[in-house]
Amino acid sequence: MRSTWRTPRGVNIRDIALVCLADALVGASFGAISVAADLPLWLPVVMSLVVFAGSSQFIFVGILAVGGNPVAAVASALLANVRLVPLGFSIGAVFENASPLRRLLGTHLITDEAVAFTVAEKDEASRRTAFWLCGIGLFVTWNIGVAIGTLAGGAITDTAALGLDAAFPAILLGLIMPALRDRATRNAALAGAGIALIASMFLPSGLPVLLALIAVVPAMLSAAPGTEKEPA
Repeated sequence: MRSTWRTPRGVNIRDIALVCLADALVGASFGAISVAADLPLWLPVVMSLVVFAGSSQFIFVGILAVGGNPVAAVASALLANVRLVPLGFSIGAVFENASPLRRLLGTHLITDEAVAFTVAEKDEASRRTAFWLCGIGLFVTWNIGVAIGTLAGGAITDTAALGLDAAFPAILLGLIMPALRDRATRNAALAGAGIALIASMFLPSGLPVLLALIAVVPAMLSAAPGTEKEPA
């Protein structure tokens, strides 16, 4: 029997809904933190609609909150978002034969979570369904959360105290766990985490994540045509 939590394509709506809920909570913390940093009320709302990249938005606000230069804040946020370029290539088939407007909208909706749900599906139809469900769901819930957090003002000023800062990483880790059964993928993830951890001690925010992509190269080579993947 097909679960009521699945679409006709077999995409798991429950998991997507849980991620969207976490996204709304983190969005609320972002809105509250922005207001607590004495930023104008409209800024986090507009930023969430136009930028729609949680990590970059937190970096931008964090730099401004400590008196940093706006140019440096924008540059750091953009640097952190560069990771979405290879993620976009990994789901390029989702936009095959799509109109230019649909491609533009899809590009705006690319996030780590949407890509994770997309690549987890086995066929192209399911991947498209997963991407649009997750992408649109995250966009809506994130912006609702930000609006609520902004209106609430400084009521939620410390995300660490409520555990909101840990919600997203924990859920994202749960999503990628099945992929870690493959040895090449697991080795790449561990190597990337090690590179990012060491680099974070010396480099500004954004660069460690980019350097961690170096670890993906061996995994890509092992997955090249004619190369068999070694099971765990």
